[in-house]
Amino acid sequence: MKIGLVLFRKEILELIRNYKVIWIPAVFILFGLTEPLTAYYMPEILQSVGDLPEGTVISIPTPSSGEVFLSIISQFSTFGVLVIVLGFMGTVAGERKSGNAVLVLVKPVSYTSYIYSKWAAALVLVWFSYSLGMLSGYYYIHLLFDGINVGLFFKGFIVYGLWLTFILTLVIFFSSLSQSPGLTAFYTIGSTMLITFLSGYMTKTLKWSPGQLVHYIHELILQSQWDEALTETIILTMILSLIILLITPTLFKKKELS
Repeated sequence: MKIGLVLFRKEILELIRNYKVIWIPAVFILFGLTEPLTAYYMPEILQSVGDLPEGTVISIPTPSSGEVFLSIISQFSTFGVLVIVLGFMGTVAGERKSGNAVLVLVKPVSYTSYIYSKWAAALVLVWFSYSLGMLSGYYYIHLLFDGINVGLFFKGFIVYGLWLTFILTLVIFFSSLSQSPGLTAFYTIGSTMLITFLSGYMTKTLKWSPGQLVHYIHELILQSQWDEALTETIILTMILSLIILLITPTLFKKKELS
């Protein structure tokens, strides 16, 4: 336990030295702010940049607070996931390539402590960044629109945070098995796209798939309805994340010793 805490502090310090504690939260905050501002000022933006005849009036229906919230989620699903993959794809693979992993593991450090410390530090930064981004969006939704129910916002926040946690767990898993950060990014993005595609295509068969979380968030926010399958989806996503996390140190050790 003591070694794990020491490694966790080391990982946090490494995130600070690599400026990840600055640019990763900055990206999430940027998209959290951009969506409400863009939705609110879109008519003015089109009027100023569009080459339209004089006197043209642009009338765009004002989106609801829920729609703006979901647009933030959509941006996080694209750019937020990409930031997580790019930010942590070299967590293990990069150290293996540079030889730093060998230097750490020759000491009395278990493979479990090594992997879990990296996952925990990354998880703290991801949730910190994600929280700042969502709170920024929440503030401007209330400032510019009608506002969104706190309970619905919190539920959507937690459910989507679970999806980001699942993505991060995949990143650490593939990073521990890959020979390079590039392969980690390829495997993670490919797996995420496959899960999302299959979940959208086979909605009934895979109704408990982690890829359905975003779909259920839409129902939760727009219809104020907690889908009966959402609870099972959350449980399954947590179980899958735990299983992946449990087998990662073992597979990483076999990879290192082979």
